[in-house]
Amino acid sequence: GSTYSSKVFRVTFLTLAVSVAVPLLGVTVLLDCPIDPQPISLKEPPLLTGALEPNTKLRKAERLWENQLVGPESIVNIGDVLFTGTADGKIIKIEDGEIQTIARIGHGPCGGHEDEPTCGRPLGMRVGPNNTLFVADAYYGLYEIDPDTGETKTLVSTKTLIEGQKLSFVNDLTVTRDGRKIYFTDSSSKWQRQDYLFLLMEGTDDGRHLLEYDTVTKEVKVLMVGLRFPNGVQLSPAEDFVLVQETTMARIRYYVSGLMKGGADMFVENMPGLPDNIRLSSSGGYWVAMAAVRPNPGFSLLDFLSEKTWIKRMIFKLLSQETVTKFVPKYSLVVELSETGSYKRSFHDPNGVTVAYVSEAHEHNGRLYLGSFRSPYIGRLDLQHV
Repeated sequence: GSTYSSKVFRVTFLTLAVSVAVPLLGVTVLLDCPIDPQPISLKEPPLLTGALEPNTKLRKAERLWENQLVGPESIVNIGDVLFTGTADGKIIKIEDGEIQTIARIGHGPCGGHEDEPTCGRPLGMRVGPNNTLFVADAYYGLYEIDPDTGETKTLVSTKTLIEGQKLSFVNDLTVTRDGRKIYFTDSSSKWQRQDYLFLLMEGTDDGRHLLEYDTVTKEVKVLMVGLRFPNGVQLSPAEDFVLVQETTMARIRYYVSGLMKGGADMFVENMPGLPDNIRLSSSGGYWVAMAAVRPNPGFSLLDFLSEKTWIKRMIFKLLSQETVTKFVPKYSLVVELSETGSYKRSFHDPNGVTVAYVSEAHEHNGRLYLGSFRSPYIGRLDLQHV
């Protein structure tokens, strides 16, 4: 009798499963998918050994100004005064521990995800030679801001056509020492910042990715095209090349002026995470903050999905970006690269206990200031004590 009842159970279970799955599948097929994913081939992630060996060094960081600012993506300093841009569209000055809003590029209301395009989202930030701030706003473009008066000047607007196309997702910038040239990234010509997960998961190489703005002639030139989610940018210490982080591909490319358009070489390939911003380190190398990790040993969702476009379609037919984000492990990682791109050391915070969602590591006076694209604080790590 037991085999008979287990057979009945199996048949009943299968019938039930099919009766649920078929309509669900039908609905899924009919649902629109917001993205058109392209297969991406990634190499197996590097083993987390040697300089990349997991540790808890980032947990030694302290959280500063907690709950007084939200998503301080990029951080710069003029003397000991810090500046950052936040998720609610503000350009903030922090002097003697006091927080002050000095400028706003967009306008309110600034609350949710849907307000971002009008509110503005300051991302990359740099200090020019005359101690003015250069800011890349994801929605509005490239700006120069007087840190004392908050006076704001548009350099490159996203409304302006550049080689027949508007900028869609202005992300980061790097400025020559004489302040003449600004190199900046436009992460996509289809998606805006609020849809960065669509951009990442779609894997397309649709944007004009590295651009150059000449502050004297006011000309904008497109230098590189066809990158997948170009993100942070950094001039080399000798200013003889520009590094561009290609987030989706977990790599860094470099651009040498004078090469043919897009004639760029690899600086670092197959990184242990998805690189966000890159900044100079005092040792002559570079600090790279990872937006997500590709654990090895371990399971990397991004690598698993890279060539499975049908699964990506299913996921985004059924789930919102916000929901999908919750499946990405909160693992914080900052690596220091040598001037040639080898790994010198790495600071980890598995599970993002102390500092989460690190977007940038800015070194100043022996300390690493850690920006975040979502957290309500700036992290600060004393390099003497790690």
